[in-house]
Amino acid sequence: MLLSFRVANHRSLRHEQQLLLTPSYAADAPADAPWEALPVAGIFGANASGKSNVIDALQYMAAMVGRSFRESEPGGGVERHPFALDPEALEESSTFVADMIIDGVRYTYGFAVDDVRIVEEWMYSYPHKRPREIFRRELDTFHYGDHSPHALRQAEQLTEPNVLFLSVAVRSKQRILLPVYEWFKQIEWRTTRDLVMPYIMEGWTSDDDSSLKRIVTLLRAADIGIEDAVVVEESEEEYVARMSRRRRSPAQKDTPRRKRLSFQHRGVDGGAALKMREQSTGTQSLYWLAQPAFKALDRGVPFIVDELDSSLHPFLTAQLIKLFSEPESNPHGAQLIFTSHDVSLLGRIQGEEVLKRDHIWFTEKDECGATELFPVSDFNPRRDENRERRYLAGRYGAVPVLRDELFAAALAAREEDSPDAPEES
Repeated sequence: MLLSFRVANHRSLRHEQQLLLTPSYAADAPADAPWEALPVAGIFGANASGKSNVIDALQYMAAMVGRSFRESEPGGGVERHPFALDPEALEESSTFVADMIIDGVRYTYGFAVDDVRIVEEWMYSYPHKRPREIFRRELDTFHYGDHSPHALRQAEQLTEPNVLFLSVAVRSKQRILLPVYEWFKQIEWRTTRDLVMPYIMEGWTSDDDSSLKRIVTLLRAADIGIEDAVVVEESEEEYVARMSRRRRSPAQKDTPRRKRLSFQHRGVDGGAALKMREQSTGTQSLYWLAQPAFKALDRGVPFIVDELDSSLHPFLTAQLIKLFSEPESNPHGAQLIFTSHDVSLLGRIQGEEVLKRDHIWFTEKDECGATELFPVSDFNPRRDENRERRYLAGRYGAVPVLRDELFAAALAAREEDSPDAPEES
């Protein structure tokens, strides 16, 4: 489970910001919770306040761990996104640090990069509550802990200045590094950059019938008219036509037949089958979220979502959050970290509190355009206070400051430019 994530000098996150997932209110936690960290964190704030950049920073870190060795060219520098509104920030390094619990052991892993190279990189474990250095890198100088295997040093010779040591060393099967590497690799994502077209989404590649049944159960529970889903394999005629378009022979066995989902809906005469592209936007969004959500719950890994509420009714969003916040449906310690504009999630939906006090975070930009990330616990909220109402009243900040006169001026300008506007005499 993720305990904390710190980032500095990435997009609008100019100064170090921290997302902390350790409980602040013991009274809010379920009595039988098996988790060592919070299972949910929701980030709220105005448009362009930097909510998505928090998610983007964690995704950048995970991508560097997974792809740094494969995709970095020797001498090619490091692709990064420093704060663009301060010339000094362009010359400073960007830093990313994650603390996590893996199989009962705490780890800390982090790195700092500039445009040219990896400036620093480090990893520590805490097997007996005390820090144990696994490795530490400062430019071209490497240090290793007393318990680190000698073979770990061999990967040092293969590590280019612009490549993470972790990304290189796991290729040489250094088992001491695998828990952290696999933790990043197994994170489930749903961000705006992952959006897919409905005709692509309807493809089905899994052979796991139980996975499809769980998704169908969720869709039926959402009361959107779906009764069942079936996997349909493309016909002989469709397969031959597709191979012809690709100028390939159907006899080539390396190209399997495609499978697609078809959903059975309630209808006047009993029912009708509709493809994914014929579903509502909300149904597509729920299906798009359901697959990685169930994977995360099964594996006990983070599920990170940008704009969780996109095209979903608040009732459905609340139920999705509930899957992670209750021990019965989340026994393995999965985590849901998301951004949202839906302030109803700060209050009660159908009489139930959706988010606990230590689940709620806000983003707000300062006068220099830099994002500040802070928890609602900074305001010492009472357990029973109406957080939705207080947020909308501006008590927590993180709301847009609207200038009515500019809205009026923009509307007036549009009306003056309209071809139907009356001419002055």
